[in-house]
Amino acid sequence: MYATGQLQEGIQPFETRFRVEFHEEADGRTRLEIRQWLPEQQADPSEEGCLEAFTKLDATLMSGQAVGADRRGEAAKLIYVSNVSLDGYIEDEHGRFDWTATDDELFAFITDLVRPVGTYLYGRRLYETMAVWETDPALGAQSELMGDFANVWQAASKVVYSTTLDAVSTANTRLERNFDPASVRDMKALTTSDLIVGGASLAAHALEAGLVDECHLFIRPILVGGGKPALPRHVRTDLEMLDERRLSNGVVYLRYRIPT
Repeated sequence: MYATGQLQEGIQPFETRFRVEFHEEADGRTRLEIRQWLPEQQADPSEEGCLEAFTKLDATLMSGQAVGADRRGEAAKLIYVSNVSLDGYIEDEHGRFDWTATDDELFAFITDLVRPVGTYLYGRRLYETMAVWETDPALGAQSELMGDFANVWQAASKVVYSTTLDAVSTANTRLERNFDPASVRDMKALTTSDLIVGGASLAAHALEAGLVDECHLFIRPILVGGGKPALPRHVRTDLEMLDERRLSNGVVYLRYRIPT
């Protein structure tokens, strides 16, 4: 982890590497400690200003005043959210998913579902499909509902996994060449907001690595006969149902927890 910050008056800003350590306490809370915080360029590591500034930051984290400090023993969840045909596909054999059209009721439900999410994990194709919610302002201007979703989507950070994408087109977005399960575990541990993994291929990697905590599936009343499966065929795990709702146009929302 890197940090760039202004210390007390008279100390110049600098960039340094530091490590955050989590320590489970008997009361169920997780204590955070900062280690290796002194910048290499600092001539005198005992310089009062540097030590005082980081002592204050360390104390803030331990006192629970910083965002994410009081986790109460719980990491953020990684959630797989997807539209699924009744026969288990997210798109047909021709790559079409026009059968996932959404009315106002369902649109509002989905927006509220993703509103608390802090990070989206995408593959290239889904990212390029969703990026228009930021790159095309006219889309969000079409209605209050669409504007609300655009604001919610733009507020979250994104990580895009692609070996072919040259650059990202949206703000607060990071491009990664490979899916690294350890990196995703770190993201879950270091945030208080849940993460969403989108796209069947990327979700399959996350499921295989044991990273997915919940599956939220919108079952659409259609048989497409083949295409891209929503779930990997070779992963077997028990699921615990947390919620089920019948929505408009015959859509059924299913929420499952994957026990650890």
